[in-house]
Amino acid sequence: MNIRSLTRGDGVVIGAAVLLFIASFLDNYSVDGFPDSLELPNLWESGPVLLSVVLAGLFGAAFIVIARGLPQAPKIAGIDLGHFGIAFTVFAAWSALGNIFDPVGGGDNFGSGSSGNSTDAGAGLILALIATLIMAAAAIATPLVPALKAALVGAPRPAAPQPYGAQPPGGYGYPGAGAQAPFGASQPQPGQPGAPFGGGQPQQPQQAQAAPQPPAGDFSPFWFAVPVARPLFAEDGSQSTIAELAPGTWYLAVEQRGANLVAQTQDGRRGVLQDTTGIQRG
Repeated sequence: MNIRSLTRGDGVVIGAAVLLFIASFLDNYSVDGFPDSLELPNLWESGPVLLSVVLAGLFGAAFIVIARGLPQAPKIAGIDLGHFGIAFTVFAAWSALGNIFDPVGGGDNFGSGSSGNSTDAGAGLILALIATLIMAAAAIATPLVPALKAALVGAPRPAAPQPYGAQPPGGYGYPGAGAQAPFGASQPQPGQPGAPFGGGQPQQPQQAQAAPQPPAGDFSPFWFAVPVARPLFAEDGSQSTIAELAPGTWYLAVEQRGANLVAQTQDGRRGVLQDTTGIQRG
């Protein structure tokens, strides 16, 4: 699971899930006239609230995060796991709202003797409603709001330059070396300063000799990262999406086709990136 694929919206969902978990240990009811020493049930002690609010919200947040972090989102009955997560969060918020209006309807823990007392929603139920509303709103708005689509954890800075011909550390997914430059800018090639033949102290070159630039038609593979999530289309020219490039992850550009790039994902899939504006080159 790649946590660098998570967006700011996913971070809001995670924070709301933590708030919901805390709220689940607080009171479900608030009864006027009862002594403070009375121990009222929390959200875990009411079956309907536990299933429809607490667990539905936590499962929904987990589905969203898992679907975002995996290279290919799992599907249930042909539906993406992330879509199930959004539906769960909306259901949890709707259920929490219903329990606010009828806090005793979820479980009668007081008996007939409480008929003269006013029973309202407790602190846990109110906080659960706030958490599920935030969670559902973030889950729905993340694909629509650019600020929420931005990466939660930025891409790491490229490593220090390696000796010429050395392999980049860290394996696939990270650029080996090189200063960042916008896509399309020419990259300088490493020069090789000389030294006197037959030993002696090496002399520092007075002027670094620029290496010859490759012709405009040549292309060298390079690493890049996208600023926001962008689709990767099939190489056959159709508009079918084979993957989604996530911000915060380095991908390898293996070919250039006009203004488009042929990119390779971490699991070896290849596709065409049609929108190359603002990409970070490593």
